[in-house]
Amino acid sequence: MRVAGVNIPDNKKIQYALAYLYGVGPTLAVKILSSTKVNADKRAKDLTPEEVNKIQSFIEKNFKIEGELRQAVRQNISRLKDIKAYRGIRHLRKLPVRGQRTKTNSRTVRGNVRKTAGSGKRKVELK
Repeated sequence: MRVAGVNIPDNKKIQYALAYLYGVGPTLAVKILSSTKVNADKRAKDLTPEEVNKIQSFIEKNFKIEGELRQAVRQNISRLKDIKAYRGIRHLRKLPVRGQRTKTNSRTVRGNVRKTAGSGKRKVELK
């Protein structure tokens, strides 16, 4: 089954399979299924074509997902960079944006930099 250009796993329940779409999490998947009146316990391979079409059309009408959402997020970040907002400058410098500390605990953002030395003892060379 394909929704918005993404292959959804067949052997998972549709409630969890929808979460494979970028921008659809567990909560939104439940909302989609309840508003389209599709049973959440069904497997993705057991859905009828009508149910698949219902889900696809509902998602396309009401939510931004996949490429459209990624593009919107990218535009928001570039807007912050252009107006030189604090958050935009943090994005430019590839530092944590949401107030995390950087003296420690920002290894993933800084590229796993480890500047600490060893224990101080030199290893004795074997003769």
